[in-house]
Amino acid sequence: MTDVKSRTEQSQSEQELALSSLIVTTLNLEIQPADIDPEAPLYGDGLGLDSIDILEIALAISKTYGIKLRSDDKSNDRIFSSLRNLNHHIWQHRPK
Repeated sequence: MTDVKSRTEQSQSEQELALSSLIVTTLNLEIQPADIDPEAPLYGDGLGLDSIDILEIALAISKTYGIKLRSDDKSNDRIFSSLRNLNHHIWQHRPK
């Protein structure tokens, strides 16, 4: 029963799945969007993205969701720390 609960807690919401699909498509990753752990780090260990990947994702997010992610934002470490945090930031700041 614990394994099921762990997988449920790790599963992506509908919004997170859409965001992970955007990331996979933008970066031409050879994984399925649903395979991205929403709590795993995006940068470095975890998904293994580098600074160029993050810039590409920021541009795709800007075009798709209408929000600007600035390279000089002091919150970027937190924002890009995981898919879940990135998704949360997008939905807090997107135009209504």
